[in-house]
Amino acid sequence: MSTEANWYLAVDGQKTGPFTQADLEGRRDRGEIDAGAFVYGPGMVNWEPIARVSALGGSSETIPPPPPGGQTADVIDYEIHGEEMQFVEITLDPGEATVAEAGAFMFMDPGIQMETIFGDGSQKSAGGGFLDKMLSAGKRVLTGESLFMTMFGNGTNRRQSVAFASPYPGRIIPLDLKQHAGTILCQKDAFLCAAKGVSVGIAFQKKLGAGLFGGEGFILQKLEGDGLAFVHAGGHVVARDLGAGETLKLDTGCLVAFESQINYDVEFVKGIKTALFGGEGLFFATLTGPGRVFIQSLPFSRLASRVYAAAPQTGGRRRGEGSILDHVGGLGRLIDGD
Repeated sequence: MSTEANWYLAVDGQKTGPFTQADLEGRRDRGEIDAGAFVYGPGMVNWEPIARVSALGGSSETIPPPPPGGQTADVIDYEIHGEEMQFVEITLDPGEATVAEAGAFMFMDPGIQMETIFGDGSQKSAGGGFLDKMLSAGKRVLTGESLFMTMFGNGTNRRQSVAFASPYPGRIIPLDLKQHAGTILCQKDAFLCAAKGVSVGIAFQKKLGAGLFGGEGFILQKLEGDGLAFVHAGGHVVARDLGAGETLKLDTGCLVAFESQINYDVEFVKGIKTALFGGEGLFFATLTGPGRVFIQSLPFSRLASRVYAAAPQTGGRRRGEGSILDHVGGLGRLIDGD
C-alpha cells in the first residue's frame, strides 16, 4: 500500500486532497464516502468511481448496471460549420430529439417538430409532478436563462436535421459528457444545445471569493448526463489539461467551462499599483487540477464594452473608416455628424 499523499477525491463537484491510499480506504470503510464518489490517483488516466478502482478494493461488479437500453441521452450526429460565426447542424434519427436555448434556432428539415417545454426534457426534470417540473425550470432563471426550453424532435421515419447558431463571433465546443465524468460546469450564457436526456441545471459556488468576484456570480450552469452538449465561446477557444495539483491563473471572463473535479477559486491581484493601474481588473481565477479547462480569447463582455465605448451616442469616435473627414479634427466631425 502506498503511503504517499497522491490521491484526490471529488464529491458533488468539490475536489479535496491529496490523500494517502490508507486515508481513502479508511474514509470508505467508515462510510464517509460512498461508492459513487470519484477518485484520481497513481496510474489512472481519468477520474473513476471509487468502487471501480482495484487499488482501493473496488471492482466493476460493485457498480450498479446501466439503465435498460444503455445510454440515457439520445445519440446524435452533428457537424459544425463556419469559422468566425459558427453553427452546429444536428442530424436526428427517427424518435431522437435535441433541446436548445430560446433564440438559438437557425433552420430545420420539415419533419422536425418543435415543442416548448419546462426544464430540459431529461429524466431528472421529467420526474415528479407539475411543481417539480416548475422547480427544475425555475432554477434556470437564476442563471439568467429563459424559464422554457425548446425541444426539436424527429417525428418521421427518416433522418432529419436541425441547426443552431452561435449568438456572437467565436467557437462552438462539442462536449461528450461521458468523457468528462458525466458533468461539466460552464459560464451562465455558454450553453447552446444538447441531446435530449442531458440535464441542464445550476451549480452554486461554495467559496465566497469565487461567488462575489468570479465574474459569473454564485451560479454556474451544470451539464450532466452521458450525451453530447454544445457550448459557445468568444474568439478562439483552447483546452488545457491540468495535472494533479497543477494550477492555472486566468482572467475571470475568459473561463468558458471546466470539469467538475477541478477546484475553482478567485484571487486578488497582488500589489496596489498593479491592481489599480494595471488595466486587467482586480481579480483573476485560479483553477487547480486534475481536469480539463476550456478558455476563450474574447469574452462577450469585453467585446460589448469596446463596442459601447466606440459608439458615437456615448461619446465614442469612429475609427479606421478611411474618410478624409476623420483627419481634419473637430470641423470634420461636425460636418460628418459626429
